[in-house]
Amino acid sequence: MGLTIATLSTIISCKKSSFGEYYNDPSKAAQTSIEKQFTGMIYDFRALIIPTYGNYFITLRPTINLYIQNLGSINQANQLVPGSAAIEERWNKYYAGLAQYKEFLRLFESQTENEKTEKRVMLLAAKVIFYDQTQQMVDLVGDIPWTQAGLLNTNNGDYTISYPKYDKATDIYTTMLDELKSISAELYEIKIPATFTGAFRTQDLINNGDMELWKKYCNSLRLRMLTRVSTSSQFAARAQTEIASIIEAQDTNPLILTNADNAQLDIFNINSDIKSEDIKGAFETDGWYANFGSKPMIDAMVATTDPRLPILFEKGEKSAGKYIGLDQSLGENEQSNLARGGTLSFYNRHTLSRNKYLPGILISASQVNFLLAEYYNKKGNDAEAKKAFENGLRESVNLYYDISTKSDEQLVAGPSKPTATSIENFVKAVNWDGASSKIQLIATQKWLHFNLFQAVENWSEQRRLDYPKFTIPTLNSDRQRTIPFKLTLPQTEATYNTANYNEVKDQDSPNIKLFWDVN
Repeated sequence: MGLTIATLSTIISCKKSSFGEYYNDPSKAAQTSIEKQFTGMIYDFRALIIPTYGNYFITLRPTINLYIQNLGSINQANQLVPGSAAIEERWNKYYAGLAQYKEFLRLFESQTENEKTEKRVMLLAAKVIFYDQTQQMVDLVGDIPWTQAGLLNTNNGDYTISYPKYDKATDIYTTMLDELKSISAELYEIKIPATFTGAFRTQDLINNGDMELWKKYCNSLRLRMLTRVSTSSQFAARAQTEIASIIEAQDTNPLILTNADNAQLDIFNINSDIKSEDIKGAFETDGWYANFGSKPMIDAMVATTDPRLPILFEKGEKSAGKYIGLDQSLGENEQSNLARGGTLSFYNRHTLSRNKYLPGILISASQVNFLLAEYYNKKGNDAEAKKAFENGLRESVNLYYDISTKSDEQLVAGPSKPTATSIENFVKAVNWDGASSKIQLIATQKWLHFNLFQAVENWSEQRRLDYPKFTIPTLNSDRQRTIPFKLTLPQTEATYNTANYNEVKDQDSPNIKLFWDVN
């Protein structure tokens, strides 16, 4: 699965906003090129970037969004057992994108030296996107097939030699960090030939050919990866040195610090294939109760009069004007009665479930600012830490309001724009100066910011920082009675890639931590 090589038809527009007018189903195209294959990679990764039914309902709802209380869920037997369907949904989408990337590399290597020079910026951009998605997959399950995966076309369709071996998670991280460091230096110097500027702008659905944004995306991704592994024995020294080199030299290593620079995949035409797929069904399907806010999240936002609260949540009709989250500690029957009772808060339909223009966020300004706050806090530079942290709060409020304004939902009114005063009062209420643990304060606001929109990042950071802490009830008969440290590999690997799976079988357990999870 995920090894089919897709291609794209000719795209003649020079604007991302026109993409849908010229986009065709890649499976129906007969020819490909470097440019089309680049967009084809983004196309196949789209389901992991843009909110979709498969990712939200099948993968995230019964796993991450339960584990870290992004959602309030009705308790049930064996709810902490990672289901195979959840990881298979994401696994197949990742390897479809990986196959596109490997085909892109094959095509690139077949070009003349002049063509390689002309189009090299597209190679660098492709690697940044691919490494972003790879980090997330590794952070979900650990070791994965990587260097030998997606080579069916390269192997002339010979399945017998195309079953991929697994790469160690630490080796994958090493390769990505090495390459991203080189890519960052090259992006700083590279000049796109005039003959290729238009083509790159046309095919680049992330940054519209803007080189400054690619520099910021690359360095922000480096900062994210380095911080993720910063306390692991294999990477601690390297991370300390390279994080400092990025942050202390932002003139040559620019970062995403405002929402205008966010790395994200926007939706401009809901009739194109780049769109949120049935996101309403993922939240509003009758009987599933898949859109309630959790008590920890609602309570945390109420406590600081968080301006994001009415943007992200609606009050229950019978809640007497209060925001009330579903309490995970209650029994199943009591939870079910509450779910039917009309008092619980639920995710805002205008902002989320009925918003056909939800963007796919890769890296946001708030995420980077919170990473900066963590760095400066560890250095003892409280002034810079506070500045970065509070900038992260403000950018988060503005980001979610901006997402809400994109919605064309008519039946549910959109939230009011937060006033400057309400935002500043919120920043004061979060109270950097009065926090007994700055790291826990940062961790809590990361959790609230990532929310549902970047659930994989949310879980990864919660595991790395071991905060906020959550307790999920279990039954004595449950096979898994603790929150998993990772997801397990899909059953298809044991069935179809048996010999290679058996090499990593002993590590395929939800109770084995990833190498960077040292708390």
